[in-house]
Amino acid sequence: MFTKSYALTHPSQPNYLGLFSGSTQGITDDSCPHTFSAQSLESELIAAGKTFVGYSEGLPAVGSSVCTSGLYVRKHAPLADFSKDPASDHQPFTSFPTSFAKLPTVAWVIPNLDDDMHDGSIQQADSWLQTHLMAYATWAKNNDSLLIVQWDEDEGTNTNHIATIFVGAMVKPGKYSETINHYNILRTIEDMYGLAHLGSSAGAKAITDVWK
Repeated sequence: MFTKSYALTHPSQPNYLGLFSGSTQGITDDSCPHTFSAQSLESELIAAGKTFVGYSEGLPAVGSSVCTSGLYVRKHAPLADFSKDPASDHQPFTSFPTSFAKLPTVAWVIPNLDDDMHDGSIQQADSWLQTHLMAYATWAKNNDSLLIVQWDEDEGTNTNHIATIFVGAMVKPGKYSETINHYNILRTIEDMYGLAHLGSSAGAKAITDVWK
């Protein structure tokens, strides 16, 4: 648990873009649609021979570009916004594998508005996480895998204090007090796979003190 984790800005969308591409791409609101030609974590991984899939709860179809559909919102799914990234890598959460060995190198899981503490309650989101990802979290501890639970923003305060949680085989459990944001998370993932550093991740320090 990182006790001094902070979001980049308000509202939601620029934080997701920062985590995914190292830049807010000049976006300061939750407007939709947008298309960017910049590199992203996904395109970096693919160029390095790795794989990426984003699993969005409520996405109406593989690769859908809709801005909203029921409780799904594209503003929380930045992978839909980058033209270099294959649309087929954006899948409904119903496609999340039950055999975790079949997961891609990096996967993003994006709950819907009711299950991500946006419109629903904290308890509802906690229950969703336990129901849908506890089995993976347990598997990760025994299979050299890592779960990162990352919030986008807080409820609107100037400090924008959020939670970041790492769970996995290589993590030393505890509370960590270094100041981090979305760019530190991106830099850490990039360094794990020897990738170049996108945008502001180049100036961010990778997280290294939590590893066994």
